[in-house]
Formats: sequence, C-alpha cells, structure tokens
Amino acid sequence: MLSSPFGAGGSGIMHAAAGEYKFDFGAGSVENGYIGVSATEAYTAAKGYGFNTPGNMRNVSASGTGVASDAVQFLTYGTKSTNTFNVDLPNGLYEVNVVLGNTARASVAAEGVFQLINMTGNGAVDSFQIPVTDGQLNLLVTEGKAGTAFTLSALEIRKLSDQAVTNRTIYIGGDSTVANYYPLDTSVQGGWGQLFPAYVDENVFQVRNLASGGQIARGFRDDGQMEAILQYLKPGDVFILQLGINDTNAKNNTTEAEFKEIMRDMVQQAKGKGATVVLSTPQGRATDFDASGVHRAEGRWYSNATRALAQEEGVMLVDLNRLSSAYFTAIGPDATLALYMAGDTLHPNRAGAAQLARIVSEELARQGLNGF
Repeated sequence: MLSSPFGAGGSGIMHAAAGEYKFDFGAGSVENGYIGVSATEAYTAAKGYGFNTPGNMRNVSASGTGVASDAVQFLTYGTKSTNTFNVDLPNGLYEVNVVLGNTARASVAAEGVFQLINMTGNGAVDSFQIPVTDGQLNLLVTEGKAGTAFTLSALEIRKLSDQAVTNRTIYIGGDSTVANYYPLDTSVQGGWGQLFPAYVDENVFQVRNLASGGQIARGFRDDGQMEAILQYLKPGDVFILQLGINDTNAKNNTTEAEFKEIMRDMVQQAKGKGATVVLSTPQGRATDFDASGVHRAEGRWYSNATRALAQEEGVMLVDLNRLSSAYFTAIGPDATLALYMAGDTLHPNRAGAAQLARIVSEELARQGLNGF
C-alpha cells in the first residue's frame, strides 16, 4: 500500500514496497492509500505522473463509492491520442487494474494499442498485464461506443517482474458470443472468452480476451484489436480466433470468400509471430433443432470457410459449431434454450458461456495443447 505519493526526497512518484502505485481520479475526496489526481494535473518529471494534455480532461462525478465516486473524462481519445495519463515506471512487467466511472461502453488503451475492450456499465473493473520498456506508462480511456463518456475513476499498478515481457498468454478474438460482459464475476450475459479463464491453468497461461460485440473479420483486423495482439504475441502464446456470425449479415458486405481471405491474413500474421494459432467456428442458435431433436448448425456463420482455412494453413481447429451441437442434442431443446439470454436464441447467458468455454478447453486439451 502507498503511504505517501512522494519519496523521501520530495520529487518523483514514490516507488512503493512491491512496486505498487495507486491513483484516485477526480475532484472529490481521495481514498486512503491513493494519490489524488484532478483533471487539471499536468505531467511533470518532478512528480512522475499527470496528464499529458490536461486541457483535454475534465473532472466528473460518478455513481460508485470510494474511488468510484468521482472520475475524470477524456475529451479527446483514440488509441493513438496524446491525451494520456502518464506514469513514470521502472522498466518491467506490470499488472494494471482499471476502475471506470460512469460510462456505457468504453475501452482502455495504453502504449498506442487497445488493452481492454468494451468495458460495459458504470464502475466497471478489469485488469491487464503490460510490459514497460521506455520508463513510462501512457494510458487513456477511449471507444468503446461513440457518444459515451470515456471516464476513469482509479488505477492500481503493480510490478510483476523486472523482465518487460508478458507472461505466456492466450489471446482471444471474436464477437459478442465470445466477448466480456461486466461485472466480470456476476454478469447475466456471458461470452465464452469471458468464462474461459476458469478452465485454464493460471500457472501456464493468462487469458486476454479482445472480442467485441458486432465484430466482423475485417473490423477485427483493421480497427485495432489485431494490432494490439500482434504487438505482444510471441512464441509460446496461443491465439484463438472465432468470427463469422456478423460477417454473414448482408449489411457488412463480406462474401464467404472475402471472409476467408481476411481470416487467412490474420492467421498468417499470428503464425509469423511464432504463436500457436487456433480457429474456432461459432455455435449455432438455440433453436437449430430438427424434427427428430438433433441440433444442426453446420452451415451457419461461414463455418465451412473456417474449417477449410484451418486445414489449408495447418492450424488447430476447434469446431465449436459441431461440438456445441452435439452437446445441445444431448441435453435437449429446453435445456439448450435455458443456456441463452431470455428471448434471444443467439447470445449465451453466463451458464451457456461457461459450457461453451468448457467445450473449447476440453477440445484444446484433446488435441494436445497443455495448460487446461
């Protein structure tokens, strides 16, 4: 815990025991053990923290308690924006815990790429690992969803290692059936990527889920999520990619052939980083039962293109489309429908997401991938 924001010499951010740094943002009272940071606080080397462009920040209220009772709002944003909160840190690997203020859907970026995607709801909390290699962390809150207030209530930063390399990581890309929902531990809706860590040996892997609602292959590749993965992806890591549901929507103007080649591009980029690449096909709808009670979804969501691509590129395939159908057939239509959101035959609830995560993890283990 921080006992004071300053070292004994009175200059520079305190290097706390165990390398821990805690910031409480906004104009309200400062919680015990935190450094208070108002929107007007400009970065100086003497302090070792502050906003790069405080003129583009403002103090706002928030509806939580403690550190979540107030926040700062980023008035300009974007992964490449210079409107960042800067913290001087010794080089190494850090865990960053983020508490947002009042917002509908916001993402967190640092070092010019996304770190957390589409944190939903007021006071949302999540964390990520990041290597610091230039002596400073540069972070901001960004889209998210256009028109949302991008706010930050608190940061807790803890040094994990002097080695500025992320732990072995499973990166996940996908859409709303894969994405995180908040609060992470209690959300009603779930994506299987959100529930996946429960089936992973945390001594072997950390899980980073960069899936987002409504996503298509072209968007995942071109709008920053794939860029974030490629910045950190390395030998020993795993990249699981599941898309296709939204690509089949006519409004997205993506043929199956185009989808396949965009996916191929991402597969080849990830292979070039030395990572293990896994393609996954999406599960079907809750109502994809035939008259004999068999769940059939093989033709949905460009899944045939994903199957073919896995074979052509020599990468692992988790055929969740077929595996989930076998599971749904075994439990029957009523029990299957109970695994989806009320009135929604596409999006799993938390229990459904957990079952899909279990199926994915078991299939990876069956194919010889250790860590499950």
